[in-house]
Amino acid sequence: MLRAFLRTAARARPRTSRLVPDDDVLLDAPDDHLAPVLVAAARGEYTPAAGLLARTRENAEWEHRDRYATRLAAFARSRSEWLDDWRATAPGDPDALLVDARLTVDRHWDSPARTELLRQVAPAVTAAAEAAGGDPVPWRTALDTARGAHAGHAEFERLWAEAVRRSPHHYGCHVAALEYLAAFSPGTHHECLDFAETAAQDAPEDALVRALPLRAAFACLTAGGGGSDAAGVPRARLDAAADHAIALSAAHPAADPWPAELRNLLTYVLLRLERHQDAAEQLRLTGPYVTSFPWDRDADDPLGRFLQVRDDVRAAVARTPGTTGPGRPRSGHGGRVRPGDH
Repeated sequence: MLRAFLRTAARARPRTSRLVPDDDVLLDAPDDHLAPVLVAAARGEYTPAAGLLARTRENAEWEHRDRYATRLAAFARSRSEWLDDWRATAPGDPDALLVDARLTVDRHWDSPARTELLRQVAPAVTAAAEAAGGDPVPWRTALDTARGAHAGHAEFERLWAEAVRRSPHHYGCHVAALEYLAAFSPGTHHECLDFAETAAQDAPEDALVRALPLRAAFACLTAGGGGSDAAGVPRARLDAAADHAIALSAAHPAADPWPAELRNLLTYVLLRLERHQDAAEQLRLTGPYVTSFPWDRDADDPLGRFLQVRDDVRAAVARTPGTTGPGRPRSGHGGRVRPGDH
């Protein structure tokens, strides 16, 4: 993390076909707004965190607010003095309550008694969300709590209705709903993709929720072990989810921390689909930014796993240049190459 802080201000973002050296790769690096806030938190100061989250709330920047609150809660798991002071000084601050609720849920999630612990805190988490006005982000925490507490469908649907009433296209809440559907409706991967595709189609062109089908494809592939018919879902639907995510990735600058998780997840899915050339392009666009998810699913060392994947992709592309899998040339638009494609 310290390396990420030191490099944040001085990073160049060149568009190049070469991958950054292994020593320059950063795991879960904060962006230019979050980095100084984490540095201050490490010194025990909460004021920068309060200012950052207040701005996201006042400007209705829900995706940034969700990401920043999640990262601050993760930091507080090992260094919570700044959050403790913030809560003591301003017990009713909605931004402090947001981080504190996320921290509580994250801590309970790793406990063997997770279900019971989350059932105990669920009323307080929901009450905090209800008190947050039009902010949808606390409802993402409430939805995650409900999933961990094994809440029934009726209760989850009630929470979901509250979330989408505040923001119909908030990515985090949609991910929470997708994960609930996958966890408590076994064998419904078609339904998961239906839900994700509908949400993506209804969203604005630049909305992050347009990446939801990719998240559903990831669930299908990891449940079914990969292959052409993962979890009973036709390969064409998985390819379509990846192609839409490629278009979304292309709309963001290269080597930018904001779309890093999208690109890391997209790389993972493309590799499971054996589309090595497309995966290589996402690795280039990712630049130095590695996210723990999804690589921590396969290894205790997500950074090491990512670097291994990069080496494997380079070797695969060198063996089969111009293809995205064994004998399957593709156009630059994600479709099969046809006469006249250039």
